[in-house]
Amino acid sequence: MPSETLTRIGLPFASLLAEVESVTPYTGRCGSIALYRDWIDANGPHTPQLFAAWFNLGTEMDTLGDVAGAEHGYRRCLALRRDFLPAISNLLRLLERAGRVAEAIAVLDQALQPSEARTALLNNRARVLEQAKRLDEAEDALDASLRTDPDQPDVMQHWLHVRQKRCSWPVFPIEPFPVSHDVLVQNAGPLSALALFDDVTRQREICRVWIERKTEPARERLSPEHGYRHDRIRIGYMSSDFCQHAMSLLIVELFERHDRARFEVFGYCSSPEDGTEIRSRVIASFDRFARIADLSDEAAARLIRADEIDILIDLNGLTAGARLRVMRWRPAPVQATYLGFIGPIPLPELDYLLCDSFVVPPETAHLYQPKPLYIAEIYQANDSKRARAATRTRAEVGLPDDHFVFCCFSNHYKITQDMFAAWIAILRRVPDSILWLASDNQWSHDALRGAAQAAGIDPLRIIVMPRVSPADYLSCLAVADLFLDTFPYNAGTIASDAIRMQVPLVTLMGQSFVSRMAGRLLTAIGAVEGVTTSLADYIETAVALASDPDLYAGFKSRFTDAAWDATVGNIAKFTTEFEQTLETVVLTGAD
Repeated sequence: MPSETLTRIGLPFASLLAEVESVTPYTGRCGSIALYRDWIDANGPHTPQLFAAWFNLGTEMDTLGDVAGAEHGYRRCLALRRDFLPAISNLLRLLERAGRVAEAIAVLDQALQPSEARTALLNNRARVLEQAKRLDEAEDALDASLRTDPDQPDVMQHWLHVRQKRCSWPVFPIEPFPVSHDVLVQNAGPLSALALFDDVTRQREICRVWIERKTEPARERLSPEHGYRHDRIRIGYMSSDFCQHAMSLLIVELFERHDRARFEVFGYCSSPEDGTEIRSRVIASFDRFARIADLSDEAAARLIRADEIDILIDLNGLTAGARLRVMRWRPAPVQATYLGFIGPIPLPELDYLLCDSFVVPPETAHLYQPKPLYIAEIYQANDSKRARAATRTRAEVGLPDDHFVFCCFSNHYKITQDMFAAWIAILRRVPDSILWLASDNQWSHDALRGAAQAAGIDPLRIIVMPRVSPADYLSCLAVADLFLDTFPYNAGTIASDAIRMQVPLVTLMGQSFVSRMAGRLLTAIGAVEGVTTSLADYIETAVALASDPDLYAGFKSRFTDAAWDATVGNIAKFTTEFEQTLETVVLTGAD
């Protein structure tokens, strides 16, 4: 290796790059690293291209997996050129992967310049701040980015969702803003759309825009068009939520109960290794389990194709961690989506949206894409083995014994301005009542209490429960008197939890799948009085139940272990119906 020539001071940087290119085939990356180090050692701190040499050295170390060496290279580069975006981005990736969020934010703070051209840095800063739960600063960074360059659909989506999480109302700005209302709506993003609009057509259009922006058709179809003929049907489940997540808490017993004489069950996982009991159960429930987090979309798709999966069921939809690009390769002849995203997913390679005829009535099925497939009488799987902690008292969870306790344990981005106004109206008409919410973030807590105070309601009547374990959460939930559901994004898992714990529930039902989840569950147990179809009716129902002990007692009597076991919690019946549906579509093929 001609390192001696590289030690000469003044060797042009372009010549160094030529040397690197020429030696790499013979010496590999170790040779490139030696060349960069020689050149750096031979040139003084004022050499114009020294920052680039440090960056290239960092990338070579990064490729070899030397994290410490890569970090050193990137930091030396930034010491010379603090605005060098590739080094910032690569260093951020290393720090985020290591969980060093505070250091990542510090890197961004040092790199940000007053120049209006720094939108990429603002966006990275916002992403890291959001991960660190510093939502006010994240919103400010996204706002500054949009005011610099309004044509950023991803930034619009994240800005709106952060505002939803913070309960920054109105979510859509009323003051002059560089992005129009219609453009903000179009780019609201899938999850925001479910919580903002009870309109399937609008949800589908917002999701279509997002899918077209985030994915592209694959180069080829991997699976045979007419499928396979196996002795046992091969079901593949794909998810990033095979961990302590609401989806796994619902579906794990379905995996365990699949009839192994008729089905072989595969799991494709890009979930974090969180060490939880539910993750261990999920992994153990599969006949074959593969981790695909580190695989490219194409590689993951080819693995699924090699396994000859008959029906691939995506459990993410359009939520965080989704691997829609895997589906675009069509690795299975029949592909469906279930549970993760409760709405339309207009991906051409998806054949079915798994649901029931209540949440997606036949008269509105044509509004959805993919095609709704009715899998069982009740769309939702449930785990009969779910652990519960010992029964709690109100005093143990910080609640008064002499008040009527309304509760809602849903994420705060689901709480709309109109729904909270309805809750305030209910509190006003039921003086000896409180509203018990799950902890979310300090800004939403402050915003909700502030809105209550502005409406003349003592903010101390809004009580926030700290986050607890899933088993403790169920025992806490049981001490509430009445669950107040959100709209248009109903509670799903949490609604079934309330019914399991015999907590009466009032919901507002609309047109969309996501606004009919709780109504499906209440109807199943015969508690139809809790299903309302207007905000005024919702308020009147909640007030009546809280004000009339006999009416409340009659309603609560519907919420029993027997009712749960026979309907929502009947996982044996669900599994049978689910498997019959899968057999039909696999044998006939997707139409």
